[in-house]
Amino acid sequence: MKKFFSVTLFALCLVAAGEVNAQSSNKIGYISSQELVSVMPETRKADTALQEFRNALVQNYSDKQNAFYAAVEKYNKDSATLTTSVKSVKRNELAKMGQELNSEEERIQQQLQQRQQELLGPINKKAYDAVQAVAKEGGYGYIFEKEALLVAPPGDDILPLVAKKLNIKLPTPGTAPAAAPKTGAKP
Repeated sequence: MKKFFSVTLFALCLVAAGEVNAQSSNKIGYISSQELVSVMPETRKADTALQEFRNALVQNYSDKQNAFYAAVEKYNKDSATLTTSVKSVKRNELAKMGQELNSEEERIQQQLQQRQQELLGPINKKAYDAVQAVAKEGGYGYIFEKEALLVAPPGDDILPLVAKKLNIKLPTPGTAPAAAPKTGAKP
């Protein structure tokens, strides 16, 4: 029994040593996911679609705002001829319009954020999947977000590898890529 226990323990130590050895041979890499997403062609399309959506929302808000101002102007112009009860009803209507206009600003922001997530979510996933594939193919055990590192052991910048995986040509160092929208989410 002691011999069986010793052999089993020895075998477990060899397996554990092999796992530690395999883990220590993993490479370390880093990537700027923000830079990756900014050079993806899908991002430019998403930016354009988001800008068009924003413009439509702003135009709708502007129309509502103009209608409100016109109603206030009409009330001020006609108030001298209105009865007290009609004035009260009109003031209540104007107050309601003003509140709706104020809540419209918040709704616009929420709609913009939702649309941004809808457009950028698949792009971020595609970037994340490509990073995962490159990490697996390249034997990288750890991939860190470049901007989050203050101190780190030496590693490889895998952005060129991921860009190649996605068939994206990276801009030359002298040219700046288009800025990616800030989503707060990382791929």
